[in-house]
Amino acid sequence: MKRLFAKAIVTSALLGGMLVHAADTIKVGVLHSLSGTMAISETTLKDTVLMLIEEQNKKGGVLGKKLEPVVVDPASNWPLFAEKMRGLLTQDKVDVTFGCWTSVSRKSVLPVVEELNGLLFYPVQYEGEESSKNVFYTGASPNQQAIPAVDYLINEMGVKRFVLAGTDYVYPRTTNKILEAYLISKGVKKEDIMINYTPFGHSDWQSIVSDIKKFGSTGSKTAVVSTINGDANIPFYKELGNQGIKSD
Repeated sequence: MKRLFAKAIVTSALLGGMLVHAADTIKVGVLHSLSGTMAISETTLKDTVLMLIEEQNKKGGVLGKKLEPVVVDPASNWPLFAEKMRGLLTQDKVDVTFGCWTSVSRKSVLPVVEELNGLLFYPVQYEGEESSKNVFYTGASPNQQAIPAVDYLINEMGVKRFVLAGTDYVYPRTTNKILEAYLISKGVKKEDIMINYTPFGHSDWQSIVSDIKKFGSTGSKTAVVSTINGDANIPFYKELGNQGIKSD
């Protein structure tokens, strides 16, 4: 990961050309939610980027220049992501940005990044169906992550029924649409697939988990494939435990 990070900075520096060479430092935007529903996930990414910047600077930086992080908090607010991205590019003059987690935040900043010819490294899995010369999509798409996972569940674990549980936005909906079609192509009946969506920050899981438990009580082995995001995961997994749903 350290090598990939250094290569990413070198790439951005080379693409930035003379602007980078004229500056005293290479400015690195860090665009992750430090508050709100996604902070539980994105704070770790912010910490990782800062750690890698510190370690790279101890080695002399990149192309003879130290890396200077510029951290902002878009606060799990999708329009604010775009506003913060614009500020990083026009006011802070960052050379590259590492940021976003959800696809909805990425899609919010994309028009700004393209308009101002910025460079964004997107760090997590995404649904595909998008390509931009201004974005490095470093995570897995469904054919690289979700489909191999259900293949394993079917072939190695003998799973016959599937619960596709996700947060209600583009990544879970697109991924689950792909998964549903794939499962049906593998012989899984439509009635053996349960799909459920909840909003960001959802906290009342009792009835939903009860439905999942009922769905899995037919005697056929059942798996939950979760694309739930953010702090909603905490009460979700607590409720699974409360209702005696186990991984075996």
